[in-house]
Amino acid sequence: MNETRDLIIGIDFGKEYSQICYYDRKAEEPRSLPVKVGSSQFEMPTCLCLRPDRKTYCAGLEAEYFAREKGGILLDDLYRISRSREAIQVAGEEKEPWKLLAYFIREMLKFLGIQEIIRNTKCLTITMETLDEVQVENLQKACSFLGLAPERFMLMDYEESFYYYVMTQKTETWNRSVGWYSFAGNHVTFRKLTINSGSKPYLVRLENRTETDLREKPEERDEDFVGFIKETLGEDLYSSIQMNGEGFDQEWAQRSVKILCYQRRKVFFGNNLFAAGACGAGAEKYVLHKLKEYRYMSSSMVLTDVGMDMRVMGAPAYYPLIEAGSNWYECRATCELILDDAEELVFVVENMGDENKKRMAMALPELPKRPVKTTRLSVSLQYISQDQCRITVKDLGFGEMFPSSGKVWTETVHW
Repeated sequence: MNETRDLIIGIDFGKEYSQICYYDRKAEEPRSLPVKVGSSQFEMPTCLCLRPDRKTYCAGLEAEYFAREKGGILLDDLYRISRSREAIQVAGEEKEPWKLLAYFIREMLKFLGIQEIIRNTKCLTITMETLDEVQVENLQKACSFLGLAPERFMLMDYEESFYYYVMTQKTETWNRSVGWYSFAGNHVTFRKLTINSGSKPYLVRLENRTETDLREKPEERDEDFVGFIKETLGEDLYSSIQMNGEGFDQEWAQRSVKILCYQRRKVFFGNNLFAAGACGAGAEKYVLHKLKEYRYMSSSMVLTDVGMDMRVMGAPAYYPLIEAGSNWYECRATCELILDDAEELVFVVENMGDENKKRMAMALPELPKRPVKTTRLSVSLQYISQDQCRITVKDLGFGEMFPSSGKVWTETVHW
């Protein structure tokens, strides 16, 4: 391994198997790490095991060994655990889901073979197939528990990882459209990545998926895939075709491969796509800086600017809280303000591409009666999905003169 400091790391946290990559600055590309010494095995089971000493945990292949041979306690459903807030019973002791995830991530990081790995990590990006509110919360707590400050870790779904995987490759592999075939046994999905170069920033999108099932027999399987390729690629121009998953094999795909490579299309197959894409996201943020003129239109992207009109240093001003363009799980803001003669808060909302601003009020029932400008509030916004924002308002009082009432108002809104 060529890197020992300021490490940029990507982890694919999969339902059954997980992978880890680091960014090799000398080679200018992500490198997959083997999960078994002296092997070329890069996928490890997404599982955790409490060793027989009942004090320490191990993960992956080692976890399976200790559970099978030494009587360790195996947790082989970490993905399901990641979607729960309920404590898990392990050897008679309750463990929070986020803490088990932290143990798993810590064990994965050990494959880097670096002392003081957290101190030497510049950015850790974790990617999963999808992300919901509970998974985000658990992963954020896990990374914090490991000692990573919020600016040193990122979360993203597989779709965004694919974007970074593609866009951090050589330009000739993505300057037109990119096709993506993902196999899961007999099932195949297709997505098309497109770039709208008509205006800046250039908007990059993954189009809706098309899917099909292939028959089992090799010749029939090849015939089915040929038909699916013709249906999905059509006459459009593609810079490259990306393929991943289990179920594709050149032995049966004789005709399919010829059609995929038609007009000298570049075709790539690999199963480290998501880990490498997560790693590429960190590299883009801290090293490459090549995609400043591109904006990935993620299905997780918040499309609304949110702020408030208030007086700042005595002058009326718009105070931005959340800006459109980031994923919902990155969108949070907190501010403190002093109320004028009002019993509600008014937020200024503007949707991306819409010049008309809306004003949306949040009532504060049973707000303590105090003289004007003697009520100080804490206002926190936290997105819990792409179009839902949770607002929490706390009464902070006004020093010793008007102590806090302890009141808290919470509302979840669709802007």
